[in-house]
Amino acid sequence: MDRKEIEEQVIQSYKKDEQMMILVFAQWCINHELDPVSLYKEAYPNQLENDSLKQALELTVSKQEAEDIPDQTLLGVLSLFGNDDLAFVVTAYMDKRK
Repeated sequence: MDRKEIEEQVIQSYKKDEQMMILVFAQWCINHELDPVSLYKEAYPNQLENDSLKQALELTVSKQEAEDIPDQTLLGVLSLFGNDDLAFVVTAYMDKRK
């Protein structure tokens, strides 16, 4: 495998992992009866629509069908991808529940 192929594999792996992070975020929102699009816009008000979030929303299931996603798991995944602004917004909603 040459360098270009390795770089492409790394990029594809990152994109796949990033999509999983977005799905975890979206499902966590659904599980807590929050609108993922609204929370995302609150964190990133200057961004246009997020196509990856739209795709993730198509893969979410109802709260009743979903497994629990612990708050710390979501925060860890967001942190792993440097989504600090989104983690800040999510944390505010977590604090409201308490």
